[in-house]
Amino acid sequence: MNATDTQHEEPAPAPPPGWATLKAVVRYDGAAYAGWQVQPGIHTAQGHIETALSQIANRPVRIHGASRTDAGVHALAQVCSWQWPRDASLATLQRSLCKMLGPALRVESIEHAPDGFHARKSAHSKRYAYVLHLARHPDPFLARYAWTVPWKLDLALLDSLAARIAGTHDFAGFQSSGSDVRQTVRTLFSAERRPGPVAGPPDLPGVWQLEFHGDGFLYKMIRNLAGTLVNIARGHLPPEHLDAVLHRPGPYHGHTAPPCGLFLMQVLYDAQHAPPEKGNAPRQTP
Repeated sequence: MNATDTQHEEPAPAPPPGWATLKAVVRYDGAAYAGWQVQPGIHTAQGHIETALSQIANRPVRIHGASRTDAGVHALAQVCSWQWPRDASLATLQRSLCKMLGPALRVESIEHAPDGFHARKSAHSKRYAYVLHLARHPDPFLARYAWTVPWKLDLALLDSLAARIAGTHDFAGFQSSGSDVRQTVRTLFSAERRPGPVAGPPDLPGVWQLEFHGDGFLYKMIRNLAGTLVNIARGHLPPEHLDAVLHRPGPYHGHTAPPCGLFLMQVLYDAQHAPPEKGNAPRQTP
């Protein structure tokens, strides 16, 4: 599932004596995986890491990820946690994992975490970016990292729509079917447009990021928001449609943006990274 979060869960139990909880930051190309979450007989990012760790440990190892990204969704900073012998060399472990998992996945860092830390349950907030390429035809070096949008968009309208979804709302109308999450109120601390790609050539015109920072996200919520904002900004739907969906019970009925444009950018945990005030003004961009 994409960016589906369960709120207010108990922390993970403490590791057994001689073992510690590890926290790792990994990045991966989502095109190489059928999503994050382990599934029997399917190549997933979680399964790939667990297989490597189990080979090193010579015993089964289970990890927990901060976000259950869908097939084709990328991550610059997915966080995962697991239990490991306390005295093991983390530098050696990181080197071994990078050799075993590359090139589609790289371990950026590994560190000891406090007892009870859980990559998903301990998360304070997350940042995602959805990349739009406003062009008639896909670019060969960007197509797997952006949604190629062939229509002319009203960018000022797009900015105003993004500002309207910031804040605390019941986002049930933007949750796709297939989720059993019942608490659907989430807070978007910011939703804004930024120039440039996350990955791919930096010199292409018409490339924008829709950046979302929130305390949690429902199943396919970001991709459904992106699809709705684009359809309104191109004139296919009226601006009032956004408020109508925000007041619907769900599930979402509309265009879901493709997974290739979505990136997990950052997972935040402690109070020193507290989010800004709720809501944001439209971003002034050229």
